[in-house]
Amino acid sequence: MENFTWSYQAKIESLPEKGCEVVGILRDQLESMQWSAEDLFKVHLSLEEAVMNAIKHGNDRDPSKNVTVECQIGEDSFRVLIEDEGIGFARETIPDPTASENLQQESGRGLTIMENFMTQVTYHGRGNVIEMIKVRSKADSENTA
Repeated sequence: MENFTWSYQAKIESLPEKGCEVVGILRDQLESMQWSAEDLFKVHLSLEEAVMNAIKHGNDRDPSKNVTVECQIGEDSFRVLIEDEGIGFARETIPDPTASENLQQESGRGLTIMENFMTQVTYHGRGNVIEMIKVRSKADSENTA
């Protein structure tokens, strides 16, 4: 992986508005580094899903529990670790939202979105830590050179 030129760390209460603030800070930084609208959209939506999952599912919206966000951004890549204080989960136990029997479910699409929009998604530990990496689109990095 490359040398990162910008980093950010935050420990927030499990409140959706705190999650939105962090997502906004990270998106603004990518925007200031002139990432494409498509990459910004993909990272923003993936971040929202991951942070809100940590708040809602991981920490059960308990404001006494925290979500930790660590992010590094380089010229061509974005990396973020998001950790909650919940019991975790096993990815393989989450039903496939594209399966016909799950199409009407109200939840379950977030992990699939993240896995399709980011270059790499890894679940660590007991399943309460997610690492996401997005490599900047090729056309994007050529436009800023």
